[in-house]
Amino acid sequence: AAFFPPFLAGQERGPRRDSQPKVPTGLQSELPAGGTQPKVVERVFDKTKPADVLQAVHTSAIWCLFEQLMPSVFFCTFFPFCAIMPTTKIHKDGAYIMTYQEVMAQAKGSMGKCKACPVCNGQACRNTIPGPGAKGVGDTAIRNYDAWQRLRVNMDTLCPYGEADTAFTLFGRTFAAPIFAGPVGAVTMHYSDKYNDETYNAALVSGCAQAGIAAFTGDGLDANVMVQATKAIRDVGGVGVPTVKPWNMELIREKLALVRESGAFAVAMDVDAAGLPFLKGMNPPAGSKTVEQLRQIREAAGLPFIVKGVMTVKGALKSLEAGADAILVSNHGGRVLDGCAATAEVLPEIVAAVEGRVPVLVDGGIRTGTDVFRALALGAKAVVIARPYVCAVYGGGAEGAVALTKKLQGELADTMQMCGVHSLAEITAECVRG
Repeated sequence: AAFFPPFLAGQERGPRRDSQPKVPTGLQSELPAGGTQPKVVERVFDKTKPADVLQAVHTSAIWCLFEQLMPSVFFCTFFPFCAIMPTTKIHKDGAYIMTYQEVMAQAKGSMGKCKACPVCNGQACRNTIPGPGAKGVGDTAIRNYDAWQRLRVNMDTLCPYGEADTAFTLFGRTFAAPIFAGPVGAVTMHYSDKYNDETYNAALVSGCAQAGIAAFTGDGLDANVMVQATKAIRDVGGVGVPTVKPWNMELIREKLALVRESGAFAVAMDVDAAGLPFLKGMNPPAGSKTVEQLRQIREAAGLPFIVKGVMTVKGALKSLEAGADAILVSNHGGRVLDGCAATAEVLPEIVAAVEGRVPVLVDGGIRTGTDVFRALALGAKAVVIARPYVCAVYGGGAEGAVALTKKLQGELADTMQMCGVHSLAEITAECVRG
C-alpha cells in the first residue's frame, strides 16, 4: 500500500460528514416514512479485488504526476508575472517607498486632459490648451522630444571600471544630479483640481529637496501662488528657484521681495512667458523686456539670476549684457509659439556663443536619464524637466517627485558607465552622434 496516495491506502471512502447525500427526484417516493434519509453503504477499498487495485494505481499515477509538475507549473505561470511587477521598497526605518511604476499608475485618471502617457512626447495632447499640450498644432512640443531621440549615444565599455558620479554644482550648491524640476502654473486649469498651485508647489519642492535636487516654482495672476511657492522653498532651507513672470516693474519688485525672504539660492525669470495671453493685456504693460529693463530686474533681484526662454544666439548675448548669471534654453515647452525650433537644435550654437561665461541649462522634451546625457553632451550644464514632474506629483505627491528623480538619476548613471565616462565633466560631444 506504500504506493497508494494517503487518502486511498486502507481508508474508507464515503460521504462527507458535513453534508448529506442528495437523493434523485425519482427516488423521493421510496423514502421511508417520516422523511428520514435512506441508509448509505460506505465503500471500502479492497486490495484483493483487481478492479480496486487498477483504480488505485491509476489514481496514484495521476497524483504523483501532479506532485512532480505542480512546482514547475507554478513557477512558469507566476514567476514572469512577478518579475514585471514593481518592486516594493522599504526604508531602513520601515517606511514604504512608491516605485515610479506605481506613481504613474496612480496618476492615470486623475490629471484631467493629461493621459499620463508612458512616453510624454506631445503627440496625444498636441494643441490641448487649456491642458498639457502646446500652442497651435502642437508642433514645437513634439519637435522638442523628437530632436533628442535623433541623437544616438556612443557606447564604449573599454575603459577602467568605476562608479558614475552624477553630482552637480550650481551657484555654490551641490545637487545629486544635473536635473531640476520645471515651473508649472495654473495646474487646476490645465490638469485637475486634485492640486492647486499652492499644494502642487509644496509637494514638488519638498519631494525634489528630499531627492537631492531643486525645483523651479511657478507664478501666476493669483498673488498667493508666489506667496505659497516661496514659503515651500523657505521650509526646505532655500532649495528652490522661484520663477517670476515678466510682469510690470512694480509687480516684479513685490515678487522679488518674497523671493529674497524665502532664502532661495537663485531666482529665474521666464521671458518666454511674454507670449501668454494674460500678460499681453496688462496695464502697465508686461511681457517682452529690453536689455536695460532686464538689467534693472537683475539688480533688484539681489540673487543669482537665471534668464529662462533664450532660443537664439542673439538672445543669449543680450542676456549676458543684462548681467544674467545663467541662461536656460527654453521655448516654454511649445506653449507660446508654434513652429519654433527645438531646444536641442539651438543648444550647441548658444553654448558656443556663451563661451563658458555662464552656465547654460536646457529644457524641452527631456524625458529620461539618457536624454539628460544627450543634453550634457551638447554642452548644457544641467536640464529642467516639467511635464513629467506634474505626472509624478499627481501620482504620488512629494514621494512621486522622489521616485521620478531617482529613476532619472539611475538612467543617467547607467548611460555614463556604458559610454565610458565617470563624471559629468567627461561627457562631451564625442559621446553622441546624429
